[in-house]
Amino acid sequence: MIRFDYHIHTHLCGHARGTMEEMVRHAISMGFKDIGFADHLPLTYTNDRSLSMEKEELPAYVQEVLRLKEFFSDKITVRLGIEADYYPPHMDEVERMLSEHPFEYVIGSIHYLRDWIFDDPRYVSRFEQIDLNAFYEEYFMNLVRMVETGLFSVVAHPDLIKKFGHRASIDLEPYYREILLAIKEGGLCYEINTSGLRWPAGEMYPEPAFIRLGAELEVPVTLGSDAHCPEDIGRDFDKALNLLLESGYREIVMLDNRSWKKIPILSVSE
Repeated sequence: MIRFDYHIHTHLCGHARGTMEEMVRHAISMGFKDIGFADHLPLTYTNDRSLSMEKEELPAYVQEVLRLKEFFSDKITVRLGIEADYYPPHMDEVERMLSEHPFEYVIGSIHYLRDWIFDDPRYVSRFEQIDLNAFYEEYFMNLVRMVETGLFSVVAHPDLIKKFGHRASIDLEPYYREILLAIKEGGLCYEINTSGLRWPAGEMYPEPAFIRLGAELEVPVTLGSDAHCPEDIGRDFDKALNLLLESGYREIVMLDNRSWKKIPILSVSE
C-alpha cells in the first residue's frame, strides 16, 4: 500500500500545532511513505501573524524541511512544498518568493476576495451581507486565472468557499467545467482535501459533483489532509478514496521528482 499526503502545515503558520519533526514521526508511525510540507507562503495582503509565517521565517522553513528530508530519508520521502495565495495585485512578489527557494511543488489557493479573508471564522458574518451567487462566480473565475498564471502545481480545496455551509443556488457545473479544463490543460492536478469534513460544510473539498465531472474529463487528482496537527495527517483518506472510486476515478497522482505520475487507487486503498 502506498500512503502519501501533500498538504501538511507547520507551527510557523500561527494556527497549527506540533513541531515539524513530530509531524514526520507521526506520518511514519501511520505507515506513510511520502509526505509534503505545504505551509502558507508569507501572505502579501495582511500582516496577521496568526495566518502565515513572516517573510523572514521562510528561509528557516525551507532549511528545516530539507533537514528533515535528509534525516528521515531511509524511512520516508519528505517533500518541500508551499501553499501560495493567488492575489492578483501582488503576484510579482509571490513569484519572487517562490523563485528564491527549491520548492518541489506549489499548492495554489484563494482565501482573500473583495478585501475579505472569507474562510476566517472571525469574519464569517460577512456572508450574510453579500450576493452569495455572485461571490461564487467571482471565486471560480479567479481560480481559473490562478491556474493560468503557470505558478502552481496543485489547486487546493477547490470549493473552499463553502467552508461555513453557505451554498450557491445557481448551477455551478459550468464553473466546475471551466476550472477543471484549465487544470488539465495547464498540466496541474487538484486535491481531494479532507479538511472540509472538520468544518460546518461537512464534506470534503471539492463536492462530489465536481469530482464526478473531474473523472469524466480525466483531470488528475491527488490527496491532501490540510493537516494542522500531527493526528490530522491522512485523516479521512479512506473516505476520500471511496469517493473517488464512486465518482469514476481509477487512478490518482503522486509526485515523481517534480512531476505527477498516475498510480491505481487500489494501490493506495488496499
